[in-house]
Amino acid sequence: MIQKLALSTLCAAAVFSAGFWFGSERTVRADANRVFELRTYHCVEGRLPNLQARFRDHTVKLFEKHGMTNIGYWVPMDEPASKDTLTYILAFPDREAAKKSWDDFRDDPQWKKVQAESEKDGKIVAKVDSTYLTPADYSKIK
Repeated sequence: MIQKLALSTLCAAAVFSAGFWFGSERTVRADANRVFELRTYHCVEGRLPNLQARFRDHTVKLFEKHGMTNIGYWVPMDEPASKDTLTYILAFPDREAAKKSWDDFRDDPQWKKVQAESEKDGKIVAKVDSTYLTPADYSKIK
């Protein structure tokens, strides 16, 4: 019994290690043209919960539908930004793909419906900052 448990533990560890090793190797060899977009949304006062609900329930899935890779979403910890700011990062194969994804997203009838419904009580976003980034050669994410 103990030998069986030790063998299954060893097998599980080997599978995990192989996945970790090969998974991280693929990340390092990512396409050299890959770009990231850092976006910061500044909300109308009191509307951050509405924006978060829209992203949680609809936008993230719509981004994926249009070829955008969701990297992460953050809300600042400190006030006043914690009350009205959402920052996130998307990844694209290249700048041209980013433009096409955004154009397709903005033209999507489902997005237009979601946006209209979420803004029936007024606008949610006051300002959007967008910056395209490429990883530094020493970055773990490529």
